Parts: sequence; C-alpha cells; structure tokens
Amino acid sequence: MSGTKEITILDIVNKYQGKKGALIPILQDVQKTYGYISNASIEEIAKHTEYAESDIFGVTTFYAQFKDEKPGKHNIKMCQGTACHVIGADNILNVIFEELNMKDYGNTPDGKFTIEEVACLGCCSLAPVVMIDGEVFGKLTPDKIRKILKAY
Repeated sequence: MSGTKEITILDIVNKYQGKKGALIPILQDVQKTYGYISNASIEEIAKHTEYAESDIFGVTTFYAQFKDEKPGKHNIKMCQGTACHVIGADNILNVIFEELNMKDYGNTPDGKFTIEEVACLGCCSLAPVVMIDGEVFGKLTPDKIRKILKAY
C-alpha cells in the first residue's frame, strides 16, 4: 500500500471551513482533484456546506472555468482570438471536428479528446493556433492539424 490518501470532497470542504465566499475555491479544488464537477460532487458539497445544490449548480453553469463532464484523455484548446479568427481558425476547427467525428465543442464519444474554445492563447504571431495537453501548435493548415491529431 502506498500510504497516500485519496482527497475527498469532505477534505476539500473542511479546508475552507469558516471562510466566507468559499464556494468558488471549493469548486476549483474539486475540479483540480477530479477533473470536473459531477452532480455527485455538487450533492456532496451541499451536504457539507450551507450552499443549496441549486446555488452550486448556478455557479458551475455561470462560470466557463467549471466543467460538468469528465475531460477526455487529451485536451484541445482552440484559439478564437482575433488573429486566429482572421487567419483561419474556423477552417482548422472544422478539420478537427471532421477528423474526430464531432459537430461541436465537448468530448469525443470515445473519451479520447475534449475540445474547448478559448478567447486567446497569446500566441498571435503563430495564428492559427491550438494547444493540446499544454503544447502549442501554430501556423496551422488543414494538413498540419490532421498530422498532429493522428499522432495522438
């Protein structure tokens, strides 16, 4: 046995015990620990705090930082900043959707990829740009993104 204890929702809630305005930090820690905020997590948070499930759900759906689905194995962030948009981000996005057999942002059916839109990745000189698992790929063309996706 390794001796490490899995962090529970109760552990996270207890970390913020007695602190005002703790809901967002609690949700951030839950997402950092589990990768997303499940309905079961919301129920558990409500059980151990003064927040109603409906209030917690309201916060998780209002802020784009919170995910309600388990993320895919690989995370693709598609830049939609001005430079990327002008230079062809939509064409690259269409190729990604085509290659992964998707119609919109979210998870692939096999759970291998999560595709999300971001306002800007800060790599405007490399437009159009995607980030996959933290690695930036720039000056993309349809052929280049196909080759990158095949590598995953």
